[in-house]
Amino acid sequence: MIKKSAIAASAVALLIAGTASAETLRVQTSTQSGGFSFKYMNEHWTPKLPEMTDGELAIEFLPIKSVVPRNETPDTVAAGVLSGDLTSIAYFSGRDPAFAILGDLIAGYDTPAQVQKFCKDGGGAAALQDLWDSTLPGKLKVVGCGAVSKEALVSKVPIRGVSDLKGLKIRSPEGLAATVFRAAGASPSNIPFSEVFTSLEKGIVDAADASAYVNNDQNGFHQIAKFPLYPGIHSMAVHQFTINKQLWDGMSTKTQQGLTDWFYSAYADLMNALDAKDKKLVERDQADPNIEVINWAQEDRDAFRTIAVKSWEETAAKSPKAQKALDVHFAFMKAEGLLK
Repeated sequence: MIKKSAIAASAVALLIAGTASAETLRVQTSTQSGGFSFKYMNEHWTPKLPEMTDGELAIEFLPIKSVVPRNETPDTVAAGVLSGDLTSIAYFSGRDPAFAILGDLIAGYDTPAQVQKFCKDGGGAAALQDLWDSTLPGKLKVVGCGAVSKEALVSKVPIRGVSDLKGLKIRSPEGLAATVFRAAGASPSNIPFSEVFTSLEKGIVDAADASAYVNNDQNGFHQIAKFPLYPGIHSMAVHQFTINKQLWDGMSTKTQQGLTDWFYSAYADLMNALDAKDKKLVERDQADPNIEVINWAQEDRDAFRTIAVKSWEETAAKSPKAQKALDVHFAFMKAEGLLK
């Protein structure tokens, strides 16, 4: 234990030592190196960090699982082995249900812009900081959080409103997503992502909670599931950008603000870039007589959210931290008119 502590302390010291000059932040992400988001951030926003921090900081993005498994990044950042992570909050749901509530409030928000506002101005990032402070005290600084896209549901049958979810066989990971679909009358199955195409093709499921429209298109899902829902109705992964707390404390206030501004500017731009790419693909598919892109009416989205509230409350009841996180969501959503 003493040896591990000494190693961790040395790693943190090395990280802090560089902050007087240009410090390169090594940040593990939750995306593959060939993914759109990974490439876009590297091409458009990696070069801008030195500019926005007066040459104090640079950043190196690392693909998912490149250093540690995806659910171990916080401990690795806390130890100083990684400078930070930019990854899905929902990966840490096993630590406390509060991470599920803050990581993906299924059917909660209509757009990624709403989630970005929740994180930046609505108490979301502060709630996440409180959660990490109680989980790994004094180890992580939440620079920010946000979502960049909403998943577009893949379906072989038309799902034109919330009533069409009843009896639907749908692939969904276990957890809050499955709970919400079940509450709406669907029959969720936990099928690995690698088996989604085959499961749709063989009729094991009618629809699938898969990924964003651009990723569903790249995976060829629309070849067999010709009734995609766009904009999506359910999942919107929220990512956290955290760094080692001692590393953060070693920065000047100006550098800290520059890093924060950089993140929120980058995520707003990435959101717009993904939206534009999705819309281009949707426009192409709308011109294809073999594909029907379905966009739910707002009243159906609102009805689905009302159903989902009970599932959120069930999850929140599992821990005081989860209830506290949901209360922050509720306060923001009521202020924004998303809930009464």
